[in-house]
Amino acid sequence: MQQPIATNDVVLFSTLKENQYFDRKSARKDDREIAKHISAFANAAGGKLVVGIEDNGEVTGFRRNGARDIENFERAALATCTPTPIVHRERISVVNSSGEDDLVLVLDIEPSTSHSVARMSDGDVFLRQNDKSVKLNREQVIALEFDKGQRIFEDELVKDSSIDDVDHEVLDRYKEILGTEVSDEQVLRSRRFMRDGKLTVAGALLFAQDPSVMMPQARVRILRYDGVKMETGERLNITKERCFCGPLPKVIQGAYELISSMLREFQFLGPDGKFQTVPEYPEFAWFEGLVNAVTHRDYSFRGDYIRISMFDDRMEIISPGALPNIVTLDNMRTTRYSRNPRIARTLVEFGWVRELNEGVQRIYTEMQNSLLGDPVYSEPGKTKVQLTLENNIVARTVRRSEALEDKMSSEAIASLSEYELAAIRLAFANGKVTARELAAHIGRDRRTANRVLSKLIEDGGLLEWHGSSPTDPRQFYKIR
Repeated sequence: MQQPIATNDVVLFSTLKENQYFDRKSARKDDREIAKHISAFANAAGGKLVVGIEDNGEVTGFRRNGARDIENFERAALATCTPTPIVHRERISVVNSSGEDDLVLVLDIEPSTSHSVARMSDGDVFLRQNDKSVKLNREQVIALEFDKGQRIFEDELVKDSSIDDVDHEVLDRYKEILGTEVSDEQVLRSRRFMRDGKLTVAGALLFAQDPSVMMPQARVRILRYDGVKMETGERLNITKERCFCGPLPKVIQGAYELISSMLREFQFLGPDGKFQTVPEYPEFAWFEGLVNAVTHRDYSFRGDYIRISMFDDRMEIISPGALPNIVTLDNMRTTRYSRNPRIARTLVEFGWVRELNEGVQRIYTEMQNSLLGDPVYSEPGKTKVQLTLENNIVARTVRRSEALEDKMSSEAIASLSEYELAAIRLAFANGKVTARELAAHIGRDRRTANRVLSKLIEDGGLLEWHGSSPTDPRQFYKIR
């Protein structure tokens, strides 16, 4: 799992895989290329751009032929981006790959909380997505600019807050992660969690002993119901209820422990004649849903709080606030955008948040691997985001009593490519597979999915096609 880099370690810079928060570039790159990455980091959650290290990790510094002056890169944010983002610069002494004393430059780019940042030369706007700096089209730029208004909230000051409100146990853990021994107040100020002696919203949510005293909406409520629907009055069927109101790292930990203790396990008779135990839901799926709700909810939405409702047949995770405008129900598996970039980045440093958009995509994968239905995302009333995970335990037990290995030999399974195996597993788990379902599962287009499915028919006849014509919208494939 990737994390923002807390210290400026050249050895780490030269070996670390580029990611959402980190990129390295040769000192031969021109202003347009550097502006592209500065803009992308500023428009997302910030990050480090290290100049003087090649893409392959070779430390070439600024003495290599063709390298531009280090001062050009130090002025890059001011000279090539508009409006100018906040960038902290640090020169690091190194020995380059030719054995010479040299330098690399670390540009630590802050997220821009109120404006989208563009490249000055042509007005292009970029956004950091996974390990790439992606150019946005006109519609995406408009959505980004519109959404910047929501991102101001985490930087607002909380009235009547002070250093006395801080949970020092959590802050001490954070200082250990950063590898620093400076004062508590200095750490909070340097990471933009405190200004003028007051905590920001992000600072309070992450480090205050009880943020709900300042923001009543800052809590997570967990309910367990007896049955498949919520009853009221004399038929009230809540069997367990608890609220978590502390700093977010402790809220996540406490909620994780409580939900884990309430989940059921189920036994079924496996193909070997022995009883096997399966969890009600795969842990990654529900825990990632919890963490995403805590990280990305709209904390300016004051009338509601995060709710996790556990019924006999499903779990519902509700996060107040609609999806950020650049993210939709259709693209959320491949598009990443943090409404609360400081909160997101800090929870990544604590080790709670997964990046590279691994989270949402993997929820789908984990549910499918457990032979459960796909997660269901919705936006009730456009005022909240709801994730529903169905345990479907009866259907799963029936399916799991038969193993894929009963249908195919281990040699045949081993001969399949990654995408072919994904198609076979989907067909086995769901009884059939369509090109659309496979394309969504493997993160590729329909043309690729169709090629994979056709090959499974032609090579060995592992699948059979069902439909009235090649254009039949209801066509599907089944295991022979």
